[in-house]
Amino acid sequence: DLVRSRGLGDVYKRQLRAKRARGVDGTGIAYEVVGEGPKTVMIANGLGGRLYAWSAVLDALYKEYRFVTWDYRGLFDSDSPESKRRLAVVHHVEDARSILDAEGIDRAVFMGWSMGVQVSLDMAASYPERVGGLVLLNGTYGHVLSTGFQPLFGVPGLPKRLHAICDFLQDHPELADKLAMVARTMQWPTAALMSITAGRNAFRMKPLLARYFDDVLGKSFVNYLRLFQELDAHSVYHLLREIHQPALVVSGFLDALTPAYQSKEIARRMPNAEYLRIFRSSHFSLMERPEIVVPRVREFLETRAVF
Repeated sequence: DLVRSRGLGDVYKRQLRAKRARGVDGTGIAYEVVGEGPKTVMIANGLGGRLYAWSAVLDALYKEYRFVTWDYRGLFDSDSPESKRRLAVVHHVEDARSILDAEGIDRAVFMGWSMGVQVSLDMAASYPERVGGLVLLNGTYGHVLSTGFQPLFGVPGLPKRLHAICDFLQDHPELADKLAMVARTMQWPTAALMSITAGRNAFRMKPLLARYFDDVLGKSFVNYLRLFQELDAHSVYHLLREIHQPALVVSGFLDALTPAYQSKEIARRMPNAEYLRIFRSSHFSLMERPEIVVPRVREFLETRAVF
């Protein structure tokens, strides 16, 4: 059942449609459409996470908007390109454009989380006429290995060491599988820590967190490693001042993966951005604090976005 496999409730049973498009290089891209409204929001997922990560927004807004999301090439139900070089951010941007064309959508608001922030920003810079606004959650403008896991200050030499680890594991996929099994043990300590940030939402988050770990550490794990490297190679910092679409930039004060100062810099550089920092929140701001994020997203879509 498609709805249950995406971690959604029965209310979406008649709405969720699974479709396919082709990238400009012929790579098959799986995407999904849900919602009843006439205005389109393109969801750019994180590196890990699918529709269940957006359930708070979908539950609140599915009657007013149509949401479209896709599996990044190389992950889940999308095909892997012939060359790993075609896993770069620019190729995900082209896939998003192919989906818009396939659906006959001239313009949409892009809502990105984590990796999806870089994809959304690049889309807005490359095809401004197709983007009517940006909701950017817990992300950065680029070079993720230079700032990831370094919430307060940069650690000299860490990016090169992280690249070396990614290289080694891609060259030894059998060891990557074993590491993925070990990494699954971090699920419950992570859930315990989230009880601090999520408060009363922590119990609801446990099955979502379990799905997230399954996504990241599943059959696409080796491609995840390459995608991390592509995200580190990518940056739109120099383009931020040229992105004039209205934007809502959201960060979590306790986000160690994409530190809050990265989001603050995005909002500072963009000429038409508003910034929301949530103090009791980590990298999962929407799931942890939906009572804060969802009303701000609704307000942005209703008053600032251009469809």
